[in-house]
Amino acid sequence: MKDTRQSTLVPARPGFSRDDERDIEAFGHMVLGFYAKNGRDLPWRRTTDPYSILVSEVMLQQTQVDRVMKKYPFFLETFPDFSTLAGAPLADVLSVWQGMGYNRRAIALRDCAFRVCSEFAGTLPRVVETLETLPGIGHATASSICVYAFNQPLVFIETNIRRVFIHHFFNDQEVVTDTEILPIVRRALCGKDPRTWYNALMDYGTELKKTVPNPNRRSRHYTRPAAFEGSDRKIRGRILKILLKRRRMTRTEIHAALAEDPRRVNQLIRNLVEEGFITQSDRFVEIASR
Repeated sequence: MKDTRQSTLVPARPGFSRDDERDIEAFGHMVLGFYAKNGRDLPWRRTTDPYSILVSEVMLQQTQVDRVMKKYPFFLETFPDFSTLAGAPLADVLSVWQGMGYNRRAIALRDCAFRVCSEFAGTLPRVVETLETLPGIGHATASSICVYAFNQPLVFIETNIRRVFIHHFFNDQEVVTDTEILPIVRRALCGKDPRTWYNALMDYGTELKKTVPNPNRRSRHYTRPAAFEGSDRKIRGRILKILLKRRRMTRTEIHAALAEDPRRVNQLIRNLVEEGFITQSDRFVEIASR
């Protein structure tokens, strides 16, 4: 069957006017119309449980939806609530997290659970400014949590949102700032059902990425993703992976398993110790027990 979504994504005229309320309304109808026909059925959209939403939002930071879909159900099955995650050994959390990348998020998520249990009686706060005090939670993630868990009509920008608004409202500019985009996001917001509106924007932005050259390249906040192959991030992940499997190793054993420059590996081990992932004694390196 022929895919006809291209015509849905790109309007007949070059773009929408930032100064015309009728255009902003037409833009909203277009995005919601696309979502009604093409919206994705994602597991975290079937719940408003704050814990489940928090887990999904942290997982979705810098990770493709397909990878999150594979890991999300298993993570929730293993750690079904704040108290279970807060009390879990770090090695167990990292083991379940394997394959997601950016392992700092696993530590941050467990630390979030501990803070929620110890400071908020196991109930996730409903205020963006409070959520932003939790580990690994920035403004966009905090806002997303409040939208999807509590259906709050908040205004925020993330990658997909930025892509949509630059493409449709700033096609006449070579450089666009978030300060310029935010007022349009605010005016376009569907206050009666922000959860559905932001789901629609996310799906529309994801599809837009497949059909036009990336509009985010014109954002002043755009940074090209760093290469993963041969990067410190990849080697760090490999160090954690082998330690999770063998639990305790000497640095000599780690050097042999990785076949990388020992000086580079030693520095990465020191970094992982400083960040709380691992501990090292005079002889052994192992996953932190905290």
